[in-house]
Amino acid sequence: MNLNYRKQHRMEIDFDKENGLVPAIIQDADTKTVLMLGYMNEEAYKKTVETKKVTFYSRSKQRLWTKGEESGNFLDLEDIKADCDKDTLLVRARPHGPTCHTGTDTCWKEENKPHFGFLSILEGVIADRKENAGSGSYVSSLFAKGINKVAQKVGEEAVEVVIEAKDDNEDLFLNESADLLFHYLILLQAKGYTLADVEKILRERHKK
Repeated sequence: MNLNYRKQHRMEIDFDKENGLVPAIIQDADTKTVLMLGYMNEEAYKKTVETKKVTFYSRSKQRLWTKGEESGNFLDLEDIKADCDKDTLLVRARPHGPTCHTGTDTCWKEENKPHFGFLSILEGVIADRKENAGSGSYVSSLFAKGINKVAQKVGEEAVEVVIEAKDDNEDLFLNESADLLFHYLILLQAKGYTLADVEKILRERHKK
């Protein structure tokens, strides 16, 4: 084994605690969704670092196993961190297709998609109001009035934000900002898009 590799990495991860293996939690580098749990020995860890393809030690096959070597659903390595006890790894990666062998995005049958905390919950509520236009809610009434009315509301709220930004009332500024963001989410839904679509464009611009 490369001595430089051993010097740099051997002392950072305790491979001796559990018979040469450490759990490796795989997380999507972008969405932060937990995809799967595997095990690495030192050789699997070294190969992961060198090839940038997440590789495990298969306890059933008793050999190294690169995720995707048969399915093509590789996990491209982004980074690896050890926990406080140096005996568990957090591996951030970008998946090519489903991660689970059953064909699901994760081994917990969860959909791997971006989540923006409460904003995603709010998007779900807005989507429901769009589908149930007769609910009598404010959001449903906006959808019923059409895209022009929704866009007009975004414009009005944007003007209010600009006006409050020039004053010193932080409470009004934040409330108008919330109104703007809320109506922008409605406009996105009216156009058939979500925050994830906007985030994707921002990420692509960031890479350039």
